[in-house]
Amino acid sequence: MSMALSGIGVSRGIAIGKAHILQHGNIDVTESELPANLVEQEVNRFRQAVHTARQQLQSIRERIPEDTREDIAAFIDTHLLMLDDNTLAAAPIDLIRARHCNAEWALKLRRDAIVEVFDKMNDAYLRTRRDDIDHVINRIQRVLLNDAAEPGRADTDHLHGAIVLAGDLTPADTVLLQHEGIVAFVTEYGGPLSHTAILARSLRIPAIVGMHNVTRYVHDGEQVILDGQAGILIASADENLLKHYRNRQYDEKQWRIELDKLKHVPAVTIDNKPIQLMCNVELPVDIEAANREATEGVGLYRTEFLFMNRSDTPDEEEQYKCYLDVLNRLQGRPLTIRTLDLGADKEVDGGHPGDRLCTNPALGLRAIRLCLRDKDLFRPQLRAILRTSAHGPVRMMIPMLSNSQELLQVISLVNEIKQELRQEGHGFNPDMPVGGMIEVPAAALSATFFARHLDFMSIGTNDLIQYTLAIDRIDDEVNYLYDPLHPAVLRLIQMVIMAGESAGIPVTMCGEMAGDPRYTRLLLGMGLTEFSMHPASLQEVKQVVKSSSLQELAPLVRRLLETQEPEEISSLLDTINADIDLPAQG
Repeated sequence: MSMALSGIGVSRGIAIGKAHILQHGNIDVTESELPANLVEQEVNRFRQAVHTARQQLQSIRERIPEDTREDIAAFIDTHLLMLDDNTLAAAPIDLIRARHCNAEWALKLRRDAIVEVFDKMNDAYLRTRRDDIDHVINRIQRVLLNDAAEPGRADTDHLHGAIVLAGDLTPADTVLLQHEGIVAFVTEYGGPLSHTAILARSLRIPAIVGMHNVTRYVHDGEQVILDGQAGILIASADENLLKHYRNRQYDEKQWRIELDKLKHVPAVTIDNKPIQLMCNVELPVDIEAANREATEGVGLYRTEFLFMNRSDTPDEEEQYKCYLDVLNRLQGRPLTIRTLDLGADKEVDGGHPGDRLCTNPALGLRAIRLCLRDKDLFRPQLRAILRTSAHGPVRMMIPMLSNSQELLQVISLVNEIKQELRQEGHGFNPDMPVGGMIEVPAAALSATFFARHLDFMSIGTNDLIQYTLAIDRIDDEVNYLYDPLHPAVLRLIQMVIMAGESAGIPVTMCGEMAGDPRYTRLLLGMGLTEFSMHPASLQEVKQVVKSSSLQELAPLVRRLLETQEPEEISSLLDTINADIDLPAQG
């Protein structure tokens, strides 16, 4: 009898193969008190472990075939850079010396402190970067505990054609396993925004994450079927089920071939309405992926990682060089730079004010609130963005606007800095567009005011949905309530789009909803013409755009927006999407 297990599908595709359970084992760390004469010896042991971890990653990178795309190797480079960061490499040494504790315990304490900061972040994408912290720290811990084996070092014949089941996989694991022939993977932990999930999509490895206890129910060597679209793993499949999924495999391959043909084709609806499809980026790896997908520009460039995992704050010149590099990589396409979107609860950097404990960081001093409170943090970034605008099409975007005073303060500060730059002889675009993120319900309700004072608006659906419905979508206890189709959410989105139309300014959407093809036609029917998403989603959304008629969508979307009944909304969305191939909801 067949058994189906469900998780979160993060990379589309069908895979059939034997399960290979990858056992890393739990890392159990206990505290040991050291005599004073052994403290420096322990410091040296820790330094050697960091050195060994670095050598492991460098070895993996060297084993990647030369024809591998540069952006894939960049995931490993990110972890190598983290090993050089003082937050991980130096802070545990201070703890060893201060507490006379063993290296493993000092590293655990540092890990807990950093992860606590990440867990308090409101931005779901940034919160999942804690996975990278865990991956790097666990690598060092395994060296300290003499358990540093890499996946795939032995029994590589067993890996060819296998579907790997693991507690978690690092990006380095994923790259290595892919080159040793695995056809898919499942992890018990992780989320759709983790670097491992993003890498799976980039490598086109069918993958599922968050399938708790999968290794308890599936045996090593057992034949399984993985559906990365639906997030389902099937064991003990009969011949009829295998035949069905083999046919699905063939269809999926043909679908991919057709999708790849769209890369350099304009996104235009059946009734000739051009739709702008842009990408959200953060690291060089994202920019390379965006270029590979022939993006029309960057609708959201996250600047937070310039400020994180360091003991100081990046100055104006460092930021300017970084932004200019991203702009140059885009070769004339527009770059939308979001100003710093972090909170005062963040304690792993320099330059952020306050030691006060914030009981709810999502509602506290963060994003534009923090920047306006700490002008020494904000001014260098504004100057760097303006200077970058002299070299190409740059737009600046303000996160988490909630009232008119914030916006007017930013505009005043920008004008003040423009005058400074003129006097200093720095070039900049005096007409650089300034836009705002509409992600707080108060901002959506006040969209007509914001539209009069902004050059563009961008709807951040991730936060807008969370704030509107008062739920945290990463919290397993309540994330079932996260609903982009809630009538209140749709009404707020519609208000913003209409306010933009009335004021004659563009409205973009840069939240996950923009990159989900289930909602593309709904958003088109609501009047949205600019989308920004992860590069991996761009061609799927484009395919839906090219098969859509705005004229035909309009009456169906109107009906959907007028109803309050969830079942009717779901039924109407099915009707709207009736003729397109979409990922299963899970």
